Amino acid sequence: MSTITIGLDVGDRWSEVCVLDASGTVRTTRRVRTTTPALEQWFGAQPGSRVVLEVGTHSPWVSRLLTGLGHEVLVANARQLRLIYASPRKSDRVDAETLARLGRLDPALLKPIRHRGPVAQADLAQVRARDCLVRARAQLINHVRGAVKSVGQRLPASSAPAFACRAAAAPLPEVLRPALEPVLTLVAALTQQIRTMERTLESTATRYPETQRLRQVAGVGPLIALCYVLTLEDPHRFTRSRAVGAYLGLCPRQRDSGAAHPQLRITKCGDPMLRRLLVNGAHYILGPFGPDCDLRRWGLALAARGGPNAKKRAVVAVARKLATLLHRLWLSGARYEPLRHLIAA
Repeated sequence: MSTITIGLDVGDRWSEVCVLDASGTVRTTRRVRTTTPALEQWFGAQPGSRVVLEVGTHSPWVSRLLTGLGHEVLVANARQLRLIYASPRKSDRVDAETLARLGRLDPALLKPIRHRGPVAQADLAQVRARDCLVRARAQLINHVRGAVKSVGQRLPASSAPAFACRAAAAPLPEVLRPALEPVLTLVAALTQQIRTMERTLESTATRYPETQRLRQVAGVGPLIALCYVLTLEDPHRFTRSRAVGAYLGLCPRQRDSGAAHPQLRITKCGDPMLRRLLVNGAHYILGPFGPDCDLRRWGLALAARGGPNAKKRAVVAVARKLATLLHRLWLSGARYEPLRHLIAA
């Protein structure tokens, strides 16, 4: 590996390149098209160097491409690059030089991330597509219910999968029928498509045997287990299971100074979809249908302390413990005991 450091500001069509030599002097700057042939042609002619780029839409395939060409690739965490997004003189060329200088100074300052493999990325795309369809269906259902309420009527209560049938059987206002019938048809089509994708995801989960270990926990179905495995991909990345909660943004921020220790909101770092799914699982565990287990008892005791937003804090805390528990089950392969503390006592 040479002592050359290359900063790469990846754009949608063009990417800016800045090359620094061993003394930190800018050797060259140029623009390269953000395409596989153009990047292969330019970086293939360079000696093995340290390449620094910012995480983004194109960073997964670009980082894999440059690694295959023999370079050391660092994908910088965007949250650590205040020098770039808060700079008064922001341009692609300046951003590329800033990335190169940070990578030359100390790579740990970038908090570099690691992208998942192409197979895991393709499987996770199915989970994200299903999540996108579910959110679109919820928005359409809310639109139909709000439109009916605006004329003084109300649709019967129903679950989202059964909404299209229940709403079609209910007497719609005649004045709104031309506007709402196409929406109900679209909701029914989305429901059918979501069911098809869920069957596909269940089939995909069978290719990851570790998901069966995670599904021992009540409230963790094939969707949560598959999304958890695909997002983390390698459980040995974390030296402690508790670090998974911080990785997913379920730990509170910290801004201590002297004797002041304010209680802040969670960081919300990491993958927002998996964080939302874990919170949904925590709601089930603490809900009326959740089975008796150590996690439920601990969460209910935390909520019983009272205080502002006690139930919300308990849900987030249970989601954080759930993330830790799933990681421990994944690593150890042990059988899950819902009341392990009671048995030990």
